[in-house]
Amino acid sequence: MNNRVAVMDLGTNTFHLLIAEHHTENLFTEIRHEYVGVKLGEGGINEGTIKPDAYRRGVDTLVDFGRLIKEYDVQQVKAIATSAMRSASNGPQFMAEVEERAGIRIETISGDREASYIYEGVRASGCIGSQNSLIVDIGGGSVEFILGDDSRILYKQSFEIGAARLMALFHKTDPISTQEVNELNNYLDERLAPLFTELKNHAIQNLIGSSGAFETFAELVELEKGNSFNLKQTPVYHFDAKELNQIIENIVQANHDERAAMKGIIPVRVDMIVVASLLTRYLISRLNINEVVMSAYSLKEGVIAELFGLSKLQGAQAQ
Repeated sequence: MNNRVAVMDLGTNTFHLLIAEHHTENLFTEIRHEYVGVKLGEGGINEGTIKPDAYRRGVDTLVDFGRLIKEYDVQQVKAIATSAMRSASNGPQFMAEVEERAGIRIETISGDREASYIYEGVRASGCIGSQNSLIVDIGGGSVEFILGDDSRILYKQSFEIGAARLMALFHKTDPISTQEVNELNNYLDERLAPLFTELKNHAIQNLIGSSGAFETFAELVELEKGNSFNLKQTPVYHFDAKELNQIIENIVQANHDERAAMKGIIPVRVDMIVVASLLTRYLISRLNINEVVMSAYSLKEGVIAELFGLSKLQGAQAQ
């Protein structure tokens, strides 16, 4: 019997399917990785509903994922839904239809559990050391913050301030206006106050970004230098602060068409990358961060670590 597993990370913007087998040295061997820009939260993220077009895209994508799971003779399946599904009034209906049509049972997890999985995934990438790192995962619906080292979590909390929510609230002109940027920063000051209170008591060696936004930043930096970038070959990337700041500035100053023309920004991120960039810049400035790292491993790799019995999570629970 094979030890093949399938993990689905059903985010607010993107649905991921990762089919993998256990590998003693590298956690897993990737067999197949599919991701689809479903935009489940489009039009309804701040209303607490999945709109009809997004609903249909989501179900159809999971029917396709179900076919692949059968094709690859997977032994264990785990589908994890996060912020958009948590807050959607028609989320239970969506999950029931997916189970009926695709044979996939979706588990909706709390922001606290999501943060734990993210930590495990990032830890598996090897980029957390013995000193404290602040992990930041910018999703479409929520943003998870995890403070810890390679052996424990000191603090974790999920905030409902994901890129889809921020974009709907603040990105109404294009390019985004200075007034909107200021309003966004003031909003973050208010919403992230518990985070900043907690971090006053801890030194932070670096900020680790484990979301698609940071993968985009890394790809744009390398493309700017004329290099290719492959996440499979580079699951951990260390940014030069000046290069990262310049890429963020380029994104913020650009309009939709200019961003769409930037090689390295996939279509599903063309607009949400603006508020994700502003949140990243805000955190770097507010916390006086000198070192920023990208981890391509995140929630789905954390779930794989659990399925393979490799999770070693210990430490504080989220407040």
